[in-house]
Amino acid sequence: MKYLLDTHVFLWLQSDPKRLGSSISRLERPDSELLVSAASGWEIAIKYEIGRLSLPEPPERYVPSRVKAIGALALPVELRHALAVSTLPPIHRDPFDRILLCQAKATNAILVTADETMDQYSIRTLLIPS
Repeated sequence: MKYLLDTHVFLWLQSDPKRLGSSISRLERPDSELLVSAASGWEIAIKYEIGRLSLPEPPERYVPSRVKAIGALALPVELRHALAVSTLPPIHRDPFDRILLCQAKATNAILVTADETMDQYSIRTLLIPS
């Protein structure tokens, strides 16, 4: 099973995996394929730069090393993902979340998130209680 991690879920896996509750067992299964979007890397870099996110090292080292540590694959943002954003209903306004929705659909992955708004789209989600 493929799982695309929302940015906050990726960060929680690093800093506070207990926050994922029982959902972590699904992500740790041997047949689980974890994906981390380049959009999440971009979001992390922006939040780090403006002081809204503290990391133990700069994001250009932190994100790739943590993606590797959890055995995830980096998912690039493709043109088809970006263009698919125009097909989404305007439920969610966050551009990073909108691209993740499109990537989950395009890759047939389950989007792992604590954002209940994401569950309103016709995308498979694994909702983490927040």
